[in-house]
Amino acid sequence: MDLFGNRIEQPLDFISNDGDVKYYAAIMNLAKAEDYFTALFTKLNWQNDQATILGKNIITKRKVAWYGDEPYPYTYSHNTKHALPWVTELLELKKLVEQETATSYNSCLANLYHDGSEGMAWHSDAEKDLKHMAAIASLSFGAERKFAFKHKRTKETCSLVLKQGSLLVMQGTTQKHWLHRLPPTKIIHEARINLTFRTIEKN
Repeated sequence: MDLFGNRIEQPLDFISNDGDVKYYAAIMNLAKAEDYFTALFTKLNWQNDQATILGKNIITKRKVAWYGDEPYPYTYSHNTKHALPWVTELLELKKLVEQETATSYNSCLANLYHDGSEGMAWHSDAEKDLKHMAAIASLSFGAERKFAFKHKRTKETCSLVLKQGSLLVMQGTTQKHWLHRLPPTKIIHEARINLTFRTIEKN
């Protein structure tokens, strides 16, 4: 039995200039996506995220959880986290994403946004811990949210709505040339969970 359902659409090449971004409208059926949202919400070790900005330690409303093959350190915004051992649901989703993208991943940064007031500012995922130009595969569960890109040089912007059970893959030179963000909104009152499967460069 196919637990994930069959994808009707082929991945969309959302960005192909100065980067490579593909969007898979859905890689599982809605019922399965809802089941995963519930499991991830209750089982992951969610912690408020921290960032050091202009010398001040900021604690965000958004929560994060960091998992991996090993207790990899991951440093961003001047704070370091160490990966926890995989839980069953994350391993299942990791396998699914690896099948879809024909790429292997060794870690996952999970994000929990409680409602539309929580988002992420413009940034690119280019931390020294990440493998250079490796794919980052982002799975979305829960509330549908707008996701935006901005070219670093031309300032061109584009956006799309990430649906429940959808997959967005950023790879190649995307992080070098593009910023991305999750803009806040007052019209979304439901929670969203985002799993970003990554590859940490082993020392």
